[in-house]
Amino acid sequence: MANALMNLLRLARAGIVLAQHGVRFVPPGAKAPLPLRLAHAATWPIRAISWPFQAGKPRERRITDALSSLGPSYIKMGQFLATRADIIGPELASDLRHLQDRLPPFSMEEARRAIEEALGGKLENHFAEFGPPVAAASIAQVHKAVVVEDGVRRKVAVKILRPGIERRFRRDLDSFYLAARLIERFHPPSRRLRPVAVVDTLARTTQLEMDLRLEAAAMSEMAEYSANDEDFRVPQVDWRRTAKRVLTTEWVDGIPISDRAALQAAGHDLGRLGEIVLRTFLRHAMRDGFFHADMHQGNLFVDECGRIVAVDFGIMGRLGVKERRFLAEILHGLITRDYKRAADVHFWAGYVPPHHPPAVFAQALRAIGEPIHGRTASEISMADLLGQLFAYTEVFDMQTRPELILLQKSMVIVEGVARGLDPNLNLWTAAEPVAREWVEANYGVTGRLREAGEGAEVLGKVLSDLPGLLAKAEEGVTAFAEMAKSGIRLDTETVERIGAAEARHTRWERVALWVGALSLAAIALALATG
Repeated sequence: MANALMNLLRLARAGIVLAQHGVRFVPPGAKAPLPLRLAHAATWPIRAISWPFQAGKPRERRITDALSSLGPSYIKMGQFLATRADIIGPELASDLRHLQDRLPPFSMEEARRAIEEALGGKLENHFAEFGPPVAAASIAQVHKAVVVEDGVRRKVAVKILRPGIERRFRRDLDSFYLAARLIERFHPPSRRLRPVAVVDTLARTTQLEMDLRLEAAAMSEMAEYSANDEDFRVPQVDWRRTAKRVLTTEWVDGIPISDRAALQAAGHDLGRLGEIVLRTFLRHAMRDGFFHADMHQGNLFVDECGRIVAVDFGIMGRLGVKERRFLAEILHGLITRDYKRAADVHFWAGYVPPHHPPAVFAQALRAIGEPIHGRTASEISMADLLGQLFAYTEVFDMQTRPELILLQKSMVIVEGVARGLDPNLNLWTAAEPVAREWVEANYGVTGRLREAGEGAEVLGKVLSDLPGLLAKAEEGVTAFAEMAKSGIRLDTETVERIGAAEARHTRWERVALWVGALSLAAIALALATG
């Protein structure tokens, strides 16, 4: 009871801070849950008093200032919700994309203490030089340091978790869970969007981010995948100076990709860099099934050789082999304008419930796909396409898959970075080589040979297991015959649970791959037009 009361008080404080910054957390005319409408009404006097001080600020500035003042957990929640236009609407999602993960740094004394507790011994035992923080965010901050090994000096970046950050996140996540449960209870239409599952995803993501050993492992894995990529590289990890709360990596001496003037002064071709950013992301997602899910401008640098160097691997995305193959099937239908085929794949995979007519769903795909074919590359935006897509998710009862929405979020970010380097960048031309490789891998000789090999492997395993399977089948038939003599009874609850489990199995990914498929279809359209 006391814990619930504390969570309510924290939510009330958040509402007051939003009101002080002139943020309307219930848009006019919105069908919000009753508790949220009451809270909004209660904070009206605060908004009225604060309005003269906030009226001159753009709407996105007011909401980002409010979330920043509420602290790390709210910054992360805001950034996460920026990817969920299906939940908060495209307008608010667009505003939240302006939210910057920047906070004042913690002290050098706290940094020293954190390093000595994590690595043991004195700080000087690990680093010959240790400078002040060069960047500070909601979860960690980064210092520039120097290590000396075998007489060789080497510059490194040292990432340190904020003191007490785990406790702070646990406390705020409890409040988020309470808010999500209240929304689901008092606003039944929102249950389709699974607010509690959204908080679950945020909790898992932040838990992974707060173990820097996992980030180091992600860097190592990405480095293996991209070892032969000429235009992209990953900083090396210093495993001897890495622990759960401290990550040490090679220092990147590069130009921030956001600094267009410096890049041009150094002789870099901005159009080429935009192509590299786009191709790198697509190659990692489609070829490797493992991609950097936070490729914003602050995490990308250009080294003296013209290679893109990425940092901050705290948020990564994965696509399984099955997911990527489904994407290929759906893509093929969209690119070739075979909307019936694309619709059939959705129903076969279970992304759309069977009570919807496939022909009507194919019609919806046509409504989204046809405008792509009739416009030039510069006129098409992934963000716009995704906005249209989300409008259909409710119509066709497509449940969201929060963890795979990461792919959609990353695509929008990468598109923004690429166009920031070259506003006239032709996304189709840039993406065409990667898309062609992918389609060939799935539909060409290479893909067919691989499928044949995998099929032979599965068949061989079945044949080797056949004697055991037959023996088990015989045992099962005997046991079933024995049970049949006395009868088998299943109570109503058991039958319902079996049905629910089967339903969950057949719906396992409805919306997420549709999001990814349509976004990649926009990019890969060059195959159909080129």
